[in-house]
Amino acid sequence: MEAHSDARSRKRSASHMALSFPIIFLLSANLGSQELQELEEQIPTLTYDINEAEVVLGRIFRKERAMFELRKHKLVTEEVDPSERSAPASPGRKRARMATPALTSSDLDSDSDTASDGEIQRRLTGPGPGPAAPAVTVKVVRLGWFTDSVKAGQVLPIDDYVVYQGRKVPRTPAKAPQPVPAERAAERAADVMKRALADAGGQSRSPRPGSSSSRGARGETYTSHPVRPPLVRQTTSEHEIDAQLPPIPDFLHTTYSCQRPTPVHPPNEAFIEELAKIKTARTLVGDKIGVRAYSSAIATIAAYPYTFQTAQENRSTEVSRLPGCGNKIALLFQEFKDTGQIREAREDESDPKLAVLKLFYNIWGVAETTARDFYNRGWRDLDDIVEYGWETLTRVQQIGVKYYDEFQQRIPRAEVEAIANVILAHANQIRDGFEMVIVGGYRRGKEASGDVDVVLSHRDESATRDFVGRLVVRLERAGYVTHTLSLSTANSERGQVPVSWKGNDRSRAGTGFDTLDKALVVWQDPVRATTGEARNPNSNPHRRVDIIISPWKTAGCAVLGWTGGTAFQRDLRRYCRREKQLKFDSSGIRSRTDGSWVDLESGPDGSPAPDMLTAEKRVFAGLGLEWRPPEERCTG
Repeated sequence: MEAHSDARSRKRSASHMALSFPIIFLLSANLGSQELQELEEQIPTLTYDINEAEVVLGRIFRKERAMFELRKHKLVTEEVDPSERSAPASPGRKRARMATPALTSSDLDSDSDTASDGEIQRRLTGPGPGPAAPAVTVKVVRLGWFTDSVKAGQVLPIDDYVVYQGRKVPRTPAKAPQPVPAERAAERAADVMKRALADAGGQSRSPRPGSSSSRGARGETYTSHPVRPPLVRQTTSEHEIDAQLPPIPDFLHTTYSCQRPTPVHPPNEAFIEELAKIKTARTLVGDKIGVRAYSSAIATIAAYPYTFQTAQENRSTEVSRLPGCGNKIALLFQEFKDTGQIREAREDESDPKLAVLKLFYNIWGVAETTARDFYNRGWRDLDDIVEYGWETLTRVQQIGVKYYDEFQQRIPRAEVEAIANVILAHANQIRDGFEMVIVGGYRRGKEASGDVDVVLSHRDESATRDFVGRLVVRLERAGYVTHTLSLSTANSERGQVPVSWKGNDRSRAGTGFDTLDKALVVWQDPVRATTGEARNPNSNPHRRVDIIISPWKTAGCAVLGWTGGTAFQRDLRRYCRREKQLKFDSSGIRSRTDGSWVDLESGPDGSPAPDMLTAEKRVFAGLGLEWRPPEERCTG
């Protein structure tokens, strides 16, 4: 059955890839994260640079919204009169390398995530001989054109789906320099010499009033960054390095980060930290495509086992040759190599709006959308939330504000272990025989964690059913749990079976971590850290703790689902869906063909796994994945 499923999957993939679509830029507006991810995987001609797109695809239905999206992505167009519209170009045609202006700082200001190799290379080479390129048009097209084409097995005529068609307006070229009188030229030369001598003496010019340098911040409206990375240069020694570049490891030829060893401290960790800051900024402003692009690049670089040495612009060089990176990441590395930082990351850190959004985003119970909503209400700090919006917050958000500073503190490994041991001890006092694995960042080898995640299981299935509530009550009475943020018994209510597979209807399908019994609580050690009078308040910090309960038959999936980094978990689910026709979930695995439970944890004779870690290894083997210890799942 599995062989047939794989064959069908490969047949659909091959048929899909055979469709000759034009170059497509996908708009993230009105798309959920899962739908956006699936569409990105399906579009064979996807580009992250809107300037090179022939079709801009999105859930767009009005011309005004289409024009707004183009302006938002800084693509200037003028509408093509319907009577002037020519027949659509043959899909999938190769892009001619037209002569175009050389790359300018304004080109690099575009907020695209991964500019294509051909586009950057073409701009860097500058103008060439030949006639001027004809005006280029772009069509904003309803999403239905792509999905209907996939269903039909052929690229459908596009005209019925076009919302807006515009002619790309080239940037205004710089004016030719005007002749300068001889006396003025002499004054300029003297001024240049004067400034050069001052620079040589360590003097620096003060910024002009009103300049971005004198302001120190870009104001409260987030815009794309005027990043001007240096032109990539190459020395003789770098030529020699290029000839001796290490081969790309086999595991980096896959797009699934769950197939790669990714250590907690990779060789290029400092560069990854800079990229992570940019990704965070993209998260805060709602740039879903940008977040995905940077996440993929970070996961790839984190798995690369060598320290970067070069960053040339052609695809044969070290950075741009890695999957998910390309020339934009290579240019960012060149900037990092030359200056020790990335300007965009520094500007993000100094942007006052992003600072406020990050403050709100770090409140437990507040996602990026809510953070932007708080900002749009005029709130700028936690005091504003308390004064003007306290009654509008959920109880969880109120707790997140109340213990904000304490929740930002990292939890040392020793304290993680102490909290976990208390939980296990109380579980066994209720029912002897419980076993536990500490998961999350602790298991991946982090020196300190943002919260504590533990998975508990018992060989007797009746012991885990409806157990989480009893455990939380006991911990509350013992003084360890001060608040219960969330309590879910979804798995017990299903009879402790894996979440069912209900087809592609996302509104009916189970999702993520909500499928296991769990309690998200606030924890405080009742044993006071300081001595003094009994009436003194407890000074121990409040901690975030997640307690997950799994039946023994699927404990391996629970441990696996709660251990890996975000990209690892995303790609594990994508791998199961696309390569195995399976639905992976922390509550178990289901077949996408007939919805049946797929047991990968029992032995050949049907006997249960001897322990939770063995069960996890059997899941890896059953999925056809090489075993990766937790310390190699640090994808970010």
